[in-house]
Amino acid sequence: MRNLIQPGPAADAEPRQRAALAGHEYLDNSFRDINFLESAAVTETSELPGLRKLIRESWQRSASFKADPDNAAAPLAIDRDELEDYRRQHPLAAIMPVINKLLVQPSHDSGLLVAVGDEVGRLLWVEGDPGLRRRAEGMMFVPGADWSEATVGTSAPGTALALGRGIQIAGAEHYQRAVHPWSCTAVPFHDPDSGAVLGVVDITGTATAVAPHTLSLVEATVAAAQAQLRVERLQRAAEATGRPARRRSPRAASRPPGEGSTDGSLYRNSLQLLGRDQALLSLGGRTVALSARHSEILALLSTHPGGLSAEELNLLLYRGDGSTITLRAEMVRLRKVLQQLNPDAVPGSRPYRLPLNLVPDSAQVLSCLQRGAHRIALEIYRGAVLPRSEAPGIIEMRNKVSSLLREAVMTDGSAESLLRYAELPEARDDVGIRRAALRLLPPRSPKRAAVVADLERLEVELGA
Repeated sequence: MRNLIQPGPAADAEPRQRAALAGHEYLDNSFRDINFLESAAVTETSELPGLRKLIRESWQRSASFKADPDNAAAPLAIDRDELEDYRRQHPLAAIMPVINKLLVQPSHDSGLLVAVGDEVGRLLWVEGDPGLRRRAEGMMFVPGADWSEATVGTSAPGTALALGRGIQIAGAEHYQRAVHPWSCTAVPFHDPDSGAVLGVVDITGTATAVAPHTLSLVEATVAAAQAQLRVERLQRAAEATGRPARRRSPRAASRPPGEGSTDGSLYRNSLQLLGRDQALLSLGGRTVALSARHSEILALLSTHPGGLSAEELNLLLYRGDGSTITLRAEMVRLRKVLQQLNPDAVPGSRPYRLPLNLVPDSAQVLSCLQRGAHRIALEIYRGAVLPRSEAPGIIEMRNKVSSLLREAVMTDGSAESLLRYAELPEARDDVGIRRAALRLLPPRSPKRAAVVADLERLEVELGA
């Protein structure tokens, strides 16, 4: 986590804090006066210069709910006995291994807490730095506590749920004064099928919790967890209908199949290309393995949403020995496959174009890398894009994803990320990755011996 979350607050943190503190002082005798808070005086930025619109509107909602800014702690909404049963039955229980791996484990040494709450803002899990957890108990930031906006006012978990999107709340921007020493980032968790809000994922701590890359980190983790939930549902559906479900290793289980739209209906349409010679296509809950050629065609069309002419697709698909006649025959066969799976997915022609948004898992890797979330990208990355394909367009796609991932890991990766990358098939002979890992590993790390042995092996093999 230390490489994904920058070591300081945003550049405008101090002005925002001054504005928030001034806002509290200005409204000190008016918080409980709902009519005042709904008046033009509060909605005009001239009265509270520098206060973010998001915060001002949240304060107004908080006051309308009669939340008390002087409360020292959040109320306990679920007692210990009820909590265990409720957590066990909650849909978010299924994604906790992903949250634990991507957020909780790295948080233990970073002075951060990771909280997961339900759809109405009640915290179900609070994990992370032990010392910080004890401090957070003072304001009842504990499992079972109600951190909805209606109860405690402006906070990242409650306000993220109120707005339906990821947000960051820093220090005095919180409605309750007891929470002013804390900062937090939260992202709602949507059901991957219906789009309904199932809960919220939050990082809480000091200024680090609202560092520039923290929001991207939490968003990427939520995306990975949503994908995992979708994959588990597909497996259960396959088992219920008597179809054998493909077994996955525990490590692969946390890797999502692809990235969907931003409207909450994630992963209904996805294309798994990484580490596969034949892609897996999922459309609206149904999954099918494609032929190698159909895998290439859908991979290329999915990365060209505007469509490709027959000549353009032919150049990307064949190494100089193909023809548009051959391509048209393949498209006829592909249309038959898609017609049986989902008639709405049949590609159009002139140009060849997919009628729905189909995001391959390779695109999610690139998206994570663009947001600086290379740790999440590594979790998604199973291997090269269609590794045996010789289609020119696929080779270009494969090289782009692979090289950008390696560059990100080499530039910003921790020793752990470098060692994870070294396990990939394409990194078997990568001397540079292993040397970089060796430089970062502590002198007494037990992992050094394996890295040194690998380097000695490569010296012999490459020398020969």
